[in-house]
Order: sequence, then C-alpha cells, then structure tokens
Amino acid sequence: MGKIGIIGGSGIYKMENIGSLKEVRVKTPFGEPSDAFRVGEIDGTKVVFLPRHGRDHSISPSEINYRANIFGMKKLGVDRLVSVSACGSLKKELKPLDFVLPDQFVDRTNSGRKMTFFEGGVVVHVGFAQPVCPELTRSIYETGKSLGLTMHKGGTYLNMEGPAFSTKAESLLYRSWGMDIIGMTNMAEARLAREAEMCYATLAAITDYDCWYESEEPVTVDMVIANLTRNAENSKKLMKEVIGRLGTAPGGCACGDALKYAIVTDKKAVSAKVKKDLSPIIGKYMR
Repeated sequence: MGKIGIIGGSGIYKMENIGSLKEVRVKTPFGEPSDAFRVGEIDGTKVVFLPRHGRDHSISPSEINYRANIFGMKKLGVDRLVSVSACGSLKKELKPLDFVLPDQFVDRTNSGRKMTFFEGGVVVHVGFAQPVCPELTRSIYETGKSLGLTMHKGGTYLNMEGPAFSTKAESLLYRSWGMDIIGMTNMAEARLAREAEMCYATLAAITDYDCWYESEEPVTVDMVIANLTRNAENSKKLMKEVIGRLGTAPGGCACGDALKYAIVTDKKAVSAKVKKDLSPIIGKYMR
C-alpha cells in the first residue's frame, strides 16, 4: 500500500503525532506547493501531511496551487488522500462542531482555478459522477462514530469562491438548491485527486450556519476561529484513529484505475515532455 495523505485546512497546520518526521520540498511541473510536505509515520503507517494555506495561513483559497499540492502528494507515493476542511452549514440539522463527509460537489468558483493536470497536448475525460471514494469515506465515518463524534455521511458541498463569506441572498439561494455545506477549497482537490487515481474523501468540520439562519448571529471570523479551535483537536484525534485502521485495511474501490479508459489522446501523439512531466500520474499508461 502507498502512503496516506492529509491536507490540513484552516486551524490544522501540523500533525503533532507524526513520528520519524521529516520535511520534504517537492518540485512539480505546476510550480510550488503550499508548503513543505511533512512525511513520517503514525502507528506504523506512512503519512504525508500538507497545510493547504501554508503553516502561517498566508495563502487565500483563490491563490492555492491545487495542482502542485496534489501532484506533490502523488509524487511522494500517496494513494489515499483525506482533505480536512472548515465549512459552513446550509441546513439546521447540520450543527456547528459536527463533521460532514460529503459525497457530491457543486462548483461556484470564478477565478479560473486550475483543476486539471491534462493540458498541452494530452486530453483526458475522467469519470467524476461519484467524486469521493466510498471505502475511504466509510472508514472515516465509522471511526468518527466509534469515537463518539457527531458524524453525517453524505451531502453536497457547495464550493464558493471566497475569501469573503456569502451574502444572505447567496446563502438562501444555495439552500433552495438543496446544498448541505459550503466551503472554498475542496472541489479542485477532489477533481485533481481523481485524475491522479487517488482515493479521496473530505472531512468537513462545521464552524457556523453561514448567514441564512436568522436566529443565529451573522458569521464572523471570531466565531469561525473559536469553533475551528474546538474542532481541531477532534479532527486530529479522528485522523490518527483513521490512519491506524487504514494501515491494515484492504482496498476494494476503483479509484486507482480512474484513467484506464479516460485518456483520449493516442500515446504516440503525446510529447516526450508531457510524458516526463506527468509520469507519476500517466506513466503506466504511456509505456
């Protein structure tokens, strides 16, 4: 089995329980990742950790180099990736401090975020109807329940642009669409993880009710940070237990073969440079 990757979102900038820790800088064809990758072990399982916004939280959601982050994970041997993220709730029953494992995404970004590795002479149409790995999601859900955490399995994550929070009109519109939670980062990570043939799951920690819930105070940074702090320790405890389980769990999903029938371009027409640049992802299909 390969390594387990963890992308830490707002409030989670390190994993204190990683043993044999070393920092690794990874060069990618897409530029610099958000930070150095922290590589080590948890309970004998190899782990790679990356803070999405940088260790000082200096990178805005619109400025994150998602391709470099996911490519770096792939280059380091990650085959299962968990994205830990803060989010707002669009439904009353999904309460602040609860955890949600969404199984669908809707993209509302508008900054032209790069969400594919395949440009410059190679065309790939990867299947994305089911954007998360069911096996990885199930493991996280069952682990969270065993720890007594409030877990919700399934739901749709609305990926807004940010960095500003929603207007009330936007929040009410998203509720009318049946969206469940709202965040600023996970669509790009899910798409790129699928292209990289990784198992992917989002662990979303609810910090607030966005701004639609009139009986609640409008969302503020202070509110979000307070709930982030309360959820951070639970997130880390949950991920430590999940990694312990995944280290011995068999596979059973199709994520590792996502490109098997998705590459449209004849391999003879793909340039040597593209083959070299993307070899961690498409190398096995270009022989």
